[in-house]
Amino acid sequence: MPELPEVETVMRGLAARLVGRRIRDVHARRPDLRWPLPARLAERLRGQRIEGFTRRGKYILVRLSGGESLLLHLGMSGRLLLTQGDQAPTAHEHLVLEAEGGWRLGFVDPRRFGSVDLVPTGEEERHPRLAGLGPEPLGCDFTAEKLAAHLARRRTPIKTALVDQGIVAGLGNIYASEALFRARISPRRSAAHLGRARIERLFVAIRETLTDAVAAGGSSFSDYVQPDGTLGYFQHAWQVYGRERCPVCPGPPLCRGIVRIEQGGRSSFYCPRLQR
Repeated sequence: MPELPEVETVMRGLAARLVGRRIRDVHARRPDLRWPLPARLAERLRGQRIEGFTRRGKYILVRLSGGESLLLHLGMSGRLLLTQGDQAPTAHEHLVLEAEGGWRLGFVDPRRFGSVDLVPTGEEERHPRLAGLGPEPLGCDFTAEKLAAHLARRRTPIKTALVDQGIVAGLGNIYASEALFRARISPRRSAAHLGRARIERLFVAIRETLTDAVAAGGSSFSDYVQPDGTLGYFQHAWQVYGRERCPVCPGPPLCRGIVRIEQGGRSSFYCPRLQR
């Protein structure tokens, strides 16, 4: 599933080309994705001017002139592809927005785990998908103190706690593993017993990992591409996720390399020699 850096990259790409443009037409090619599409979706979007974009966790919000926001989630395999000029429908393209200037935004989702909704702009934070999200890790509300308070109540391993969207919004499996490596913390360690020094290192590592990933355009894996079809590059900077050799340790016999374990149905990668 695309995580915060990928969703942020997509949102920025759309904003650069669509803000200020009116939606000229809408084509919904099926009545649902993961959940049913909003009632009268095409009618409610047609003619609206796109006022701006924002992101909350792994969700994109498109703010419209009529006082509603279009809420988009890419799910497991969803992509938002932005083209200009005539374009034939692509496979698994379930929703298309045509905007001024010849821009065409297609929501492609082979597995249909993505979602689309409409919410009054002033009530975005009360939407059921957003109401329980934790702080934005790149925002001012995310602090080491708040992270410590959230983790103090968790008896689960720290990696499992970090991918809980109620603790850190938008942080997923890949970037949690990468941040824990930067912070030199084992994914097995109890979230409630990290201690102040580890919390401080983890806070810094989360922000640095996500900032570096956004700067690289996210990680292109599975179905993820940027809105113009180009790839992200952060997968080349992964230090532990999907790796076999530790990028820091000298190798055998001192280090047996990166170990993969399963936690909460997800793969965690770490170096047992460095991460304690």
